[in-house]
Amino acid sequence: MEIRGDGPPLLWLHGPWGLPTDLAFVDNLARTNTVYAPRHPGTSTGDTEAVGHIENWWDLILYYGELLDALGLTDPVAVAGHSFGGMLACELAAAMPNRISRLALIDSLGLWADDQPVKNWMILSPDVLRRSLFADPNGAAAQTFFALPEEHSARADVQAAFIWAQASTGKFVWPIPDKGLKRHIHRIAAPTLIVWGKADGIIPPSYADILAKHIAGARVQTIEGAGHLPHLEKPEEVAATLKSFLS
Repeated sequence: MEIRGDGPPLLWLHGPWGLPTDLAFVDNLARTNTVYAPRHPGTSTGDTEAVGHIENWWDLILYYGELLDALGLTDPVAVAGHSFGGMLACELAAAMPNRISRLALIDSLGLWADDQPVKNWMILSPDVLRRSLFADPNGAAAQTFFALPEEHSARADVQAAFIWAQASTGKFVWPIPDKGLKRHIHRIAAPTLIVWGKADGIIPPSYADILAKHIAGARVQTIEGAGHLPHLEKPEEVAATLKSFLS
């Protein structure tokens, strides 16, 4: 768990690339908020935050509800998440609408349905995956991403196979979420911002509008010159967008 900054609380849920990828962006948000950034339990070897009772997707949602209690965040709290973390945030807001004050989804698959135009990136070849992640595969954000410490390196080569293998077990590490979210997404009561990279090669920007139609009052903000990780390619712009929304 990383806790950074001073200000109104914000729960940050990282995407499938891991929390180390997002820490610079967390520091940006921490200029105006107290950011609580946990690792998803069970996602790393020797994870001290792993919780024994978590065995499926819904246990993971309940885990985050319990985490809010453990942190003393009894009042409704803002939640933001990228990709997989955005899915968790979306599910959390639907399952516990009285706990979430504002919801920010950054390039998030809030709906995981067969009829949505979502590329199965888990089976993409590494070179295609690399080109799909960033608007500029050779830009500074992409270079930083691929130069992470050894334990997080080459994840574009291995992460797709890793996530698929874990998801196929039905366990809580990168599970395939319940496709029934569309049936109860209307329960989300929090004002919702959907942030999308305009050059996303994994999930088309049109998906953001599809997702927004299922959440009352949701609005979409697209980010020029960014792909699947807009908070890494355009951190200042995404952070400013989030801060304006949260305030």
